[in-house]
Amino acid sequence: MNEFGKQKKPFLFAIDYKLDKGIFIDNPEKQSDILFVTPLGTNKSEAIKSTPDNKLEIFPITFGEYKKRFDNVMKSLKRGDTYLVNLTARTPIKINVELKDIFMSSNSPYGLLFPGNFVCFSPERFVKISNGVISTNPMKGTISADIPNAEKLILENEKEAAEHATVVDLLRNDLSLVAENVTVEKYRYIDKIKTNNGNLLQVSSEIKGKLPADYHSRLGDIIFGLLPAGSICGAPKKSTLEIISNAEQYDRGYYTGIFGYFNGNELDSGVLIRFIGQENDKTYFYSGGGITSKSNLKNEYEELLKKIYLPFQ
Repeated sequence: MNEFGKQKKPFLFAIDYKLDKGIFIDNPEKQSDILFVTPLGTNKSEAIKSTPDNKLEIFPITFGEYKKRFDNVMKSLKRGDTYLVNLTARTPIKINVELKDIFMSSNSPYGLLFPGNFVCFSPERFVKISNGVISTNPMKGTISADIPNAEKLILENEKEAAEHATVVDLLRNDLSLVAENVTVEKYRYIDKIKTNNGNLLQVSSEIKGKLPADYHSRLGDIIFGLLPAGSICGAPKKSTLEIISNAEQYDRGYYTGIFGYFNGNELDSGVLIRFIGQENDKTYFYSGGGITSKSNLKNEYEELLKKIYLPFQ
């Protein structure tokens, strides 16, 4: 990444959650083995507007099993070992469409298809690097857009406000590791996400910082210096990663990792969420949410299930 950045040669990359595995492809728009879409570019050849016959069956974790994991996290929160934990689960699902159909039909700003492995249709940016500026747009806070006064409810929710503030503070500190003059440009604005099961409102913020003059030759150092992504683990990172491992008891793999595209001048990257993986002839949807000391068990369980959807309109 450093070398290609220095030479200003385009590349596609993906890094898994534990930083154990990765993908690197040069001239990614000229190949079709791994398909991607970002605001900067894509090798997606066509778009399918809708797939009306799609079916999604889910076989979720039981409320009782989720409660065990939730209680495990809450004990750590009450001890002060962490302030925010992103607790996730993988849900067995049955679908009657191929992963490629899902990728081609999605209009999410960030998408990645690794055939036979996973598809991601993510709404969330990791970081963008352009003209010496690095920016990130963390998403924390989700509510069904169909609920009356949904925007007012999510913005005034005490738990959601505290969770969002924690993530913004964490990512502001993260960007300060690689950039100067880091500021929060926009705080808690609303994005609307369309799904096959109703619309969602997602709360985001925008944080920016100034990179050193030689940033093109340090793209790899910059990206790896920020991993894992703060929005999908929690704060503080080190202790929270251990808490997540003990509570979840499964390997996230590429889920909640990151991927990105460098077009020779600018880099844009997404968080690998809204993620469907295939393993041993089984298909799973990975989802989760942020847990704080103010979290409600029932609400968190419902949010985990609400995020299981196909990106068909």
